[in-house]
Amino acid sequence: MNLLFLRLTSLLFLFVHFVALAQVDHLASTNKLPGHPRLLLLKGEEEAIKRTIDADKTWNNLHQAILTECDALLNKPTLERIKIGRRLLDKSREGLRRVFFLSYAWRLTHQEKYLKRAEQELLALSAFEDWNPTHFLDVAEMTMAVSIGYDWLYNDLSEQSRSIIKEAILKKGIEPSLDSKYNSWLKATHNWNQVCNAGMTYGALAIYEDQPELAKTIINRAIDSVVLPMGDYSPNGAYPEGYSYWGYGTSFNVMLVSAVDKAFGTDFGLINQPGFLKTAGYLENMTGPSGNAFNYSDSGLSGELQPAMFWFAQKSKDPSLLWVERNRLQTNDPKKHVKNRLLPAIMLWSNGVGMNAIGEPKSTMWVGEGRNPVALMRTSWSDPAAIYVGLKAGSPSVNHAHMDIGSFVMEADGVRWAMDFGMQEYESLESKGVDLWNSKQDSQRWQIFRYNNFVHNTLTINNGLQRVAGKAAITNYSNDPLFMNATTDLTDVYKESLAKINRGIAIVDKSYVVVRDELETTPAETTVRWTMLTPATVNLIGGNKAELTKDGKKLILQVNEPAHVALKTWPTDPPHDYDAPNPGTTLVGFEITLPATTKSALTVLLIPDKAANKAQQKVQPLAQWPH
Repeated sequence: MNLLFLRLTSLLFLFVHFVALAQVDHLASTNKLPGHPRLLLLKGEEEAIKRTIDADKTWNNLHQAILTECDALLNKPTLERIKIGRRLLDKSREGLRRVFFLSYAWRLTHQEKYLKRAEQELLALSAFEDWNPTHFLDVAEMTMAVSIGYDWLYNDLSEQSRSIIKEAILKKGIEPSLDSKYNSWLKATHNWNQVCNAGMTYGALAIYEDQPELAKTIINRAIDSVVLPMGDYSPNGAYPEGYSYWGYGTSFNVMLVSAVDKAFGTDFGLINQPGFLKTAGYLENMTGPSGNAFNYSDSGLSGELQPAMFWFAQKSKDPSLLWVERNRLQTNDPKKHVKNRLLPAIMLWSNGVGMNAIGEPKSTMWVGEGRNPVALMRTSWSDPAAIYVGLKAGSPSVNHAHMDIGSFVMEADGVRWAMDFGMQEYESLESKGVDLWNSKQDSQRWQIFRYNNFVHNTLTINNGLQRVAGKAAITNYSNDPLFMNATTDLTDVYKESLAKINRGIAIVDKSYVVVRDELETTPAETTVRWTMLTPATVNLIGGNKAELTKDGKKLILQVNEPAHVALKTWPTDPPHDYDAPNPGTTLVGFEITLPATTKSALTVLLIPDKAANKAQQKVQPLAQWPH
């Protein structure tokens, strides 16, 4: 056994030496690393948090909610290594939540109960046989959890506990990341890269003085590797994987940048990656007046508090980026936020900002380009009844994407009238043998009810799927308050089915919404289906009109072009046993057959009840829309 251990140690040394020779040594000219604690919050920096808590009741309430949650953890059993399917991720995430919360509570209060409980959690997690390297996100989050606890409690842990925890960070966290069987994420351009590099960097910083060469290798590797997914924020911050994965990938990216910046006094130029600081504008505008997210692709609907936004606001010196976060902090019970495993970071990044210093954003429109372009527009930031529209372009080929190109959501009077199902829980599909992660054109992924274009607020041509290889850009837009609009060219997404197709969406006179499609057919008769998914009750009141009602509010869906259309509804009952149920939802729209080689326009108005007399019948061609 000792001989085997020596051989493995020798191989590890050779690997580190080889990698170090091939790497850029970003750490060569950095400051001396601080002693423990060194992750995110140095010794004595608790005092700034205490001043923030004392100065603002909202911050004090959140701080007290964290302590109350820690008290609730004191008598719970420690976590066990029980996987769900192929993942240990729920245990890693709960481990991170518990350790981060308890370590924060100890540093802010020095109450012994929090230290003892955190130590129990750390030893329990360290005793797992492994942290499930075959699904490396599990290892990454567990390594971050144990590293924060090890670092923040370092001076108060017993020597025996420190030794056990340090060994786990090295053997179950860092060393598996050196194995090519497990580290394909190093070349990924999505959230896996961000999360895994963050976790490994925390491990390296935690045990730096014991493994300095290995730690340098891991940190240098992370700085080189994480620029790959950070490239997807270019040019102006739209995150390709959508709202929920912004909350995952971007938050861990910020955890990484914040940690190295705090430890070494530099972020190594990472925050200067094109579009990265601008992505806070994307996230803020992705939330509608209802508080719900524009939940395209594999996203959840419910918006949540995002601690990373406070880091972005600090770096950008723009408190207005926190308008949505301020509303969540002031209107929601603080207990609602304690399931967020990164919540203590918000106290670190708050930078002493008081709630009264956060004003509403100046612009009511945000447009992002890149791999999954979006246009996000609203009539007001402060009116809960404001109209809100989110339009999505992009491609089904992007990580976690659906066939939702050209789709939109729309809110008015506090109701989301045009909705998106968002994601279906992965294990519910994987456990039934669904080939979920194959995104080829003919793969089973596109048979999942929620994932294809048939139930998104877009077009279906000849009953076919959108092209996975297709891509749509935002071609024009205008923030003119009387005709705020954006257009997208969908031709590549429907190539071979249509000769040309452009979609435009506008908020007219701050009163109602227009959705206009301009199509050119191929030399073949073409069937076009226009659909909108809604949680409202739909009453068809004429060939071209439907009245939608929800929560005592009304919206008229009116088709202006073509002239003689028959609106209809379709059920949202799932066709397969693996599909999630969709209660309380309806598809409303129409189907038309267009002659070969012709140009046509489809024009639909979405009219809130109070704008019933304002809606104009005539809508100009897209070429005449202001831009």
